[in-house]
Amino acid sequence: MQIIETFSTSRLLAERLQFQHLHELCRMHQNQKVMTTLGGVRSDEETRLFIFNNLHHWQSYGFGLWVFRDKNNHQFVGRAGLRNTIVEGINEVELAYALMDKFWGQGLATEMGEQILKIGFELLKLKDIVCFTLTTNEASQRVMEKLGFKYEREIIHANLPHLFYRLTV
Repeated sequence: MQIIETFSTSRLLAERLQFQHLHELCRMHQNQKVMTTLGGVRSDEETRLFIFNNLHHWQSYGFGLWVFRDKNNHQFVGRAGLRNTIVEGINEVELAYALMDKFWGQGLATEMGEQILKIGFELLKLKDIVCFTLTTNEASQRVMEKLGFKYEREIIHANLPHLFYRLTV
């Protein structure tokens, strides 16, 4: 399987998540506004473990999270990618994304998602990809719907109610 280390969209540069991104992810994971919908603020140690787990995911599956930067000024925008996850006892591949709050509302999550879905379906030959968010996260729900995901059901994830969507080729 071909590993996609880097790619770009019209406005963003993506590079495979590495430990060198620790400082930027710590900043993201300690931003209360960003982390409200992602399980709460994380300590530096929790972020190190997050990176370690995601690097292990890359080794195990050949795909994972990328860090995204603005093409013009190389400013850290966020992280997004594909990862295996267990949902209600079933192994699924999830589209995951998180942006720094200053980049919200600009269509960047949709732009990231479009390219990642293309990688997932065309290069990785996945048959379907899921996405889920807290029932209160309307912005993320709009991103999922713009990307073509279809609502399936409500689920409990991390002991919280989520809306579960799926996209099938």
